[in-house]
Amino acid sequence: QVQLVESGGGLVQRGGSLRLSCAASGNVFSAYHMGWYRQGPGTRRELVAVFSTEGNELYAESVKGRFTLAKDNAKNTIYLQMNGLKLEDTAVYYCNAHNTEDNYWGQGTQVTVSS
Repeated sequence: QVQLVESGGGLVQRGGSLRLSCAASGNVFSAYHMGWYRQGPGTRRELVAVFSTEGNELYAESVKGRFTLAKDNAKNTIYLQMNGLKLEDTAVYYCNAHNTEDNYWGQGTQVTVSS
C-alpha cells in the first residue's frame, strides 16, 4: 500500500506561481510512475505531468513550458513547480502513483487562480 500526501495548493493571482509537493510512503520511484493529475470544475481528471520509472518526464501540452516536475529521492517526494498560472489551471490537483498492478491517489489539493 502506497500513501500519498499532497501539499502546497492555494489561491494565487493569474501569472503567479505555486509549488505542489507529494510525499510518498516508502521508496516508490523505481516501482511506480509518479506524477500529477487535475480535475477542474465540471471536467474530467486529466494528466498534468508524470515521471516514468525510467525517470522520463511527460507533460500535458497545456502546461509545457510553465510547469516543471522535480523529485527528491531521499525524501520520496515529487514536486510540481507551476509558473505563469492561468485561470484555466484552477483545479484540484492529485498526486498519483501507478504501475500495471496498482494505482494510488492522494487526497488532492485545491489550486485556485484568480484574476
